[in-house]
Amino acid sequence: MDILKSLGHPEEIINLFKFKMGACRAVMPKLDYESMSESLRTCYLYLNQTSRSFAAVIQALDGELRHAVCIFYLVLRALDTVEDDMSIPLDKKVPMLNDFHTYLYQDEWCFTESQEKDRQVLEDFPTISLEFRNLAQEYRDVISDICHRMGVGMAEFLEKKVGSMKEWDQYCHYVAGLVGIGLSQLFSASQLEDPEVGRDTELANSMGLFLQKTNIIRDYLEDTQEGRAFWPQEAWSQFAGRLEDLAHPEKLESALSCLNLLVTDALRHVPDVIAYLSRLRNQSVFNFCAIPQVMAIATLSTCYNNPMVFQGVVKIRKGQAVTLMMEATNMRAVQTIIAQYSQEILQKVSLTDPSREKTLHILAVIREKSALSQSSLPSRTHHLSPMYLSAAMLLAALSWQYLSTTAAQAQGTGDMQGQ
Repeated sequence: MDILKSLGHPEEIINLFKFKMGACRAVMPKLDYESMSESLRTCYLYLNQTSRSFAAVIQALDGELRHAVCIFYLVLRALDTVEDDMSIPLDKKVPMLNDFHTYLYQDEWCFTESQEKDRQVLEDFPTISLEFRNLAQEYRDVISDICHRMGVGMAEFLEKKVGSMKEWDQYCHYVAGLVGIGLSQLFSASQLEDPEVGRDTELANSMGLFLQKTNIIRDYLEDTQEGRAFWPQEAWSQFAGRLEDLAHPEKLESALSCLNLLVTDALRHVPDVIAYLSRLRNQSVFNFCAIPQVMAIATLSTCYNNPMVFQGVVKIRKGQAVTLMMEATNMRAVQTIIAQYSQEILQKVSLTDPSREKTLHILAVIREKSALSQSSLPSRTHHLSPMYLSAAMLLAALSWQYLSTTAAQAQGTGDMQGQ
């Protein structure tokens, strides 16, 4: 139960209640699905079914940018589904990845042989490609170009492992950095953001790399169990003979050293994240970009020096995610969040960790770039007396079921998930 996981974090419980009662609409306004064409409604249905974290922020974007980013996401989700599907032989998969951008202009192209959970975006690709062709030319050009470059990069890494740290950067560029670049170009094309946002590919690339590296670090166990290897060999080979050996209990100390090395490498993108976000002017674009980034640094803080990365699923609490979503709506709040999670990581740095000096250095840089002294940061934790907290928890537990039911009824039948 979500509320029980937030025991000891009263601000999260408060925000969970606010979220249940519709406070999220201030950040994530509800869409008017009735005014959409049937094919566009279907695309938003697929978006909600396939996205774990981006569906809500995409649907909160302003104007025509919302539809462009929705289609961009689905096109890349379809491409990624091809890459992930281990049942497709390489001699078939490589040409598909290289040619995928051409399918956007083929009315009837689809792929019905996928075994992946998100296969509907391939099976009904004609609906997605139809809405792609309905977009303005400037959006189509960006999406097609990024799809082409990403497909070529994915095909390249199908036939080789991620070896060096430099290759890790290159792989993450292909699968996520290009997404950041493409999104930035869409922001500028929409005229909601300045042209410079779309032109600065270095900062946009870092936005993607930070999210992708966080996902790769967090998903170690799931990926190795599925036969996928995304941790760079240059890192793990310092601590184990095989990547999967890091999950063995007797290798825990070495595994944590490798984990902390990779978290440190991911953190070096945070100064660029701060610089990128500080340029944004449109509120919906800022929310779209900032929310995943603060969730990523919260995830890295949870993962750092955490044995559970090698034993199960590591996730931030739902109350924590809701709180971040509701708070990360301006640059000062984002700086506060980044500084405080950086401080959490700092407190976990071991005296014997091999990456200690590098970790301390990048955390110092982040603290400097966030431009907020630790003493001036407003606290995100509210301390309550044990008696008051116990009473609040009891009241929350008794009320939760009632509020969940009434909130669901108030939400009505207009939500996409209910159609």
